[in-house]
Amino acid sequence: MTLRKETSFLAVGLVLGALLTALTFIFIQRSHSSREGSEGDQLVLKLGHSLDQAHPVHAAMEFMGTRLAELSANTVELQIFPNGQLGSEPESIEQLQRGALSMVKTSTAAMEGFVPEMAVFGLPYLFRDNEHYWDVLNGPIGKELLDSGVDVGIRGLCYYDSGSRSFYTINTPVIDPTKLNGVKVRVQPSRMAMDMISTMGGAPTPIPFGELYTALQQGMVDGAENNPPSLLSSRHYEVAKHYVLDEHTNIPDMVIFSETVWATLTPQVRAWVEQAAIESVAFQRKLWIEKTNEALNEVEAAGVTIYRPDKTPFIEATKPMYKKLDGQSVGILATRIREVK
Repeated sequence: MTLRKETSFLAVGLVLGALLTALTFIFIQRSHSSREGSEGDQLVLKLGHSLDQAHPVHAAMEFMGTRLAELSANTVELQIFPNGQLGSEPESIEQLQRGALSMVKTSTAAMEGFVPEMAVFGLPYLFRDNEHYWDVLNGPIGKELLDSGVDVGIRGLCYYDSGSRSFYTINTPVIDPTKLNGVKVRVQPSRMAMDMISTMGGAPTPIPFGELYTALQQGMVDGAENNPPSLLSSRHYEVAKHYVLDEHTNIPDMVIFSETVWATLTPQVRAWVEQAAIESVAFQRKLWIEKTNEALNEVEAAGVTIYRPDKTPFIEATKPMYKKLDGQSVGILATRIREVK
């Protein structure tokens, strides 16, 4: 009889304990949701990216944070974590999908693994000029691509200018595609970037951006490719003294938002976030032009030789990439982009 009573009390205790735990969990979740969606309370949005604080894209995100604070009367704070503190771009995007991060600044190259259509930006010489580039990004195709990740938990907010990517090497300058034969070139985590280097005869080597300086220094790679501000801010120019402005790709950066977090925000907070992002684009584009010119002057003064080659051999060497995509979704998208007037 005693044993039966003890068992009964134990069962009741277990049930009450489980019920109390469940009620506590529900209370915390509701409290959290209320705090996330209320304009009256402080809301903190965390943004991760892989660039350093000297980069003009980081300055644009700081501008966005300032505008967000102003628009929200300091009820929304943007906390920025640079230098890959929260992980590489693919790792940060995965955190964003889970809702562990609100925002990420990423290259569209890193987005390929999550939204295959983004691979189109990795096609060399896709855009006729800078005007064509921005006509596409600001037009229906650009909006379509911003929205293309919603089903996988990724909401595109805006594009940032990332200029043109060109080759920089330690030893032999890549003044034409034949100079790439057997050369180990660091590429972004992008199948399209790897295909481009392979098509031109090089050896593509994916390495996280934060590890590239050491890789160049130790000879793990012979060179890389990037825009002038990144060459300067990363200090890769200290190791790689040849910079060839072949300008093979224009791969924009993106600011993306977690769909999981977005669902917790009120319409007013969403409007503030979108407005701050749009305003930061205008700021970033102007700053980018200034910093690109400054970067070229600074790396040249530091002993880097800058080459301006004939791009025709590079264009011809990469044409097979387009032929391989005939009839495929990315190939069709590339045709649509080229037809934008």
